[in-house]
Amino acid sequence: MSEPDLGKSIARFKRPLLYVMGPLYVVAGILHFVAPDTYERVVPPQFPRPRELVYLSGIAEIGLGVGVLLPSTRRKSAWGLVALLAAVFPANVYMATDDVAAEAAPEWATDIARVVAWLRLPLQAVLALWAWWYTRPMEDT
Repeated sequence: MSEPDLGKSIARFKRPLLYVMGPLYVVAGILHFVAPDTYERVVPPQFPRPRELVYLSGIAEIGLGVGVLLPSTRRKSAWGLVALLAAVFPANVYMATDDVAAEAAPEWATDIARVVAWLRLPLQAVLALWAWWYTRPMEDT
């Protein structure tokens, strides 16, 4: 498969994946309000007002998740998601390096929680690239 063919092959998934990504962020944002204690635990201690940061990031996820679904706000919202993922990255590092995830997990799942916390770090890059994809114009397919 030549490079242009590969690009077209991948591009056909752009629109359907948009309708996965947008609702994913909306649900994640809602969870910040449903279970704020869980999210507050992963805010690094040097950050002030962790509860407010949890709520603020939840609002951002909801707004940006809806925003990427709307053609008029898609590109700006996608850039917002890239920025949000960068902004919350310290919480993911803290979760992995300070064993926060393992401490919150049941005893039988502490090792799994540790592995998942470390796997989240490269996943953030994948999520940022996914959001960045929508900063590029959508071609009608």
